[in-house]
Amino acid sequence: MSTDTQAEYIAALTHLHRGLDRQGPGDSHLSHYILSTLPPLPLQPRIADLGCGSGSSALLLAQHYNSTVLAVDASPIFIDELKTRAKQMGLDALITPIQGDMAQLHWPAGSIDLLWSEGAAYNLGFEQALQLWHPLLASHGIAVISEMSWFTSDAPAPAIAYWQTAYPTMGTEAENINRAHRSGFSVLQTHRLPSQAWWANYYVPLGNRMQQIESTPMMAAVIQETEAEMQMFKAFSDFYGYTFYVLQATG
Repeated sequence: MSTDTQAEYIAALTHLHRGLDRQGPGDSHLSHYILSTLPPLPLQPRIADLGCGSGSSALLLAQHYNSTVLAVDASPIFIDELKTRAKQMGLDALITPIQGDMAQLHWPAGSIDLLWSEGAAYNLGFEQALQLWHPLLASHGIAVISEMSWFTSDAPAPAIAYWQTAYPTMGTEAENINRAHRSGFSVLQTHRLPSQAWWANYYVPLGNRMQQIESTPMMAAVIQETEAEMQMFKAFSDFYGYTFYVLQATG
């Protein structure tokens, strides 16, 4: 894919996700549950949400802790949506929106108590993301990261073929736990995102958006690709999905 074509693809994909509550699968009920089970954090923890999109998780974290959240995303469109949502919810004083590269965060070492990232680490590769982000965490700091994961080592051939093309380094939960250990983390918990949350919170709103959006040749290609992803998940969601890895920095 040429640079111009890639830019056109990203623009179409971004436009498809404009105005949605989420740019990927997630669930606020599960997020609240995970937060309720974390080890004690400082009274006003220093929080970062990496790959925040339009801010569903960043806003939840700001509300939960009544503490400032550094919310990072590469898309200026989603950062603008986050600013609007934060103002509407009266949380703009707690949200620090940052348009930037989550692989190039020149923050002081040990400056984050809670690092949160949903559906974004794959852009860097799960293990590389962990290695890049580990130095940002305070001693014994917590990272909660959702990552596409195989739930079994013997998934059906069509699912394997699809994801070998879409995300060739996707690992099993056991492999991802080993990757976390190699990157300086202990694994406190894992939680699978229920398949119904994919549909209720992401795929159904996204499908409605696809019916309404004005099509271009690139948008048609993006929609076709997205529909194929949805059909694959419908058929094989027992074998893969997002797992939340609750990690604690050990070094």
